[in-house]
Amino acid sequence: MVRATFLLVATCIAICRAAEVADSAATFETPNIVSRQQWGAKPPKSPTPNLKMNPPPYVVIHHSDSVGCTTQAICQARVRSFQNDHMNSRKWNDIGYNFLVGEDGNVYEGRGWGKHGSHSVPYNAKSIGICLIGKFNNNVPNSASIRATQNLIAYGVANNKIKSDYKLLGHRQTTKTDCPGNSLYNLIKTWPHWTDTP
Repeated sequence: MVRATFLLVATCIAICRAAEVADSAATFETPNIVSRQQWGAKPPKSPTPNLKMNPPPYVVIHHSDSVGCTTQAICQARVRSFQNDHMNSRKWNDIGYNFLVGEDGNVYEGRGWGKHGSHSVPYNAKSIGICLIGKFNNNVPNSASIRATQNLIAYGVANNKIKSDYKLLGHRQTTKTDCPGNSLYNLIKTWPHWTDTP
């Protein structure tokens, strides 16, 4: 009797989890991810290590604190300039973010899934760092950028690239900085999984 009850509960849990994944998969569009090759990335100086916690339990949101972009050509140029700055001026191994999102509605692959970032020192080994291209102190990103970011996170969860119970943070919660800008920070505080206690 106990064994039968245990099997029934285990089966119910498995069905419920499958239903949750199916439900989450039905609520987002697969993001258009522009590959490193497509945007003209330079190779990293050395192999990028994997995350120490994978799938990662954190998603950290940044802004580039720069001029934004609304076309793929301009966004690709912006991403190349960020990579040049990170590698040449900051002496990092590669562009620091895992992904970047433009107001053209595209996602740009940085270090990609499962890779150790250089975007927030205390969280680099256990998070996905997403940078929205633009300066968002006084205005929020456009709807295409917001939708692409939320779809990227949902895609990551559905494909086991981000933990299903992840915590969403703004960069300012992990180190002393104004990033991701007041307006974007106030916006992400309304998103699922945002937490004020990292």
